[in-house]
Amino acid sequence: MFTSIKGRSVIVTGASKGIGRGIANVFALQGAKVMVVARGEEEAKATVDEIRSKKGIAEMQLCDVTDWEAVEEMVTATESEFGSVDILCANAGIFPQTKIFEMDPEEWDQVMKTNLKSAFLCVKACIPQFKKKRNGRIILTSSITGPVTAYPGWSHYGASKSGQLGFMKTAAMELSKYGTTINAVLPGNIFTEGLQDLGQDYLDSMAATIPLKRLGVVEDIGNAALFFASDEASYITGQTLIVDGGQILPESLEAIEEI
Repeated sequence: MFTSIKGRSVIVTGASKGIGRGIANVFALQGAKVMVVARGEEEAKATVDEIRSKKGIAEMQLCDVTDWEAVEEMVTATESEFGSVDILCANAGIFPQTKIFEMDPEEWDQVMKTNLKSAFLCVKACIPQFKKKRNGRIILTSSITGPVTAYPGWSHYGASKSGQLGFMKTAAMELSKYGTTINAVLPGNIFTEGLQDLGQDYLDSMAATIPLKRLGVVEDIGNAALFFASDEASYITGQTLIVDGGQILPESLEAIEEI
């Protein structure tokens, strides 16, 4: 049985939909106080309402996580509302699909700002909180795309997700003096709102390439983040956890057919 995180405060960026929303709900279900961070007010409010409907504790903060002043305000608001920041789930990210030849340099920069720079800004802004408490947990949402696999059109996305892991390793060393750990979850194919409109045939074809024969759900990523945030994971830092149903294991389509 894991030690309860009830009463601890957690910031979840990109929490208005998809994996971020799943992470926010998982933490709230375990009794954490959740600051739902997003750019869109309507979707952020929907996440807060969903958590509250299940008797969870949640507030929301609208924030552009690529803007330093906005990120500082996010942390200040969380401390004011909940008394401290105990856990940071830096999840915000975008994934436009454009091949290198067709990509505008501005699109590359925007992906880097949203996925990679934002992780740096959020970690930096939370350090004073962790320094005061001599304790803290940081969980990054990376991806198998970039660090492990590749997909045409996602060169910028893959680079940003690989960059998160390079940042994480040095951050783990620097944050250790504050009793703070930082780790990353690497999702595979996870069923989110963005996949709903692609049709069942497409979803089935995706699932067929995964040894467990199904897409993951957002709670799978939330549970992995919850483990990294636990007391029981206090001696784990600078590490990654792939959550993909075995997606990266087969060396060929023929290997899948052998199962």
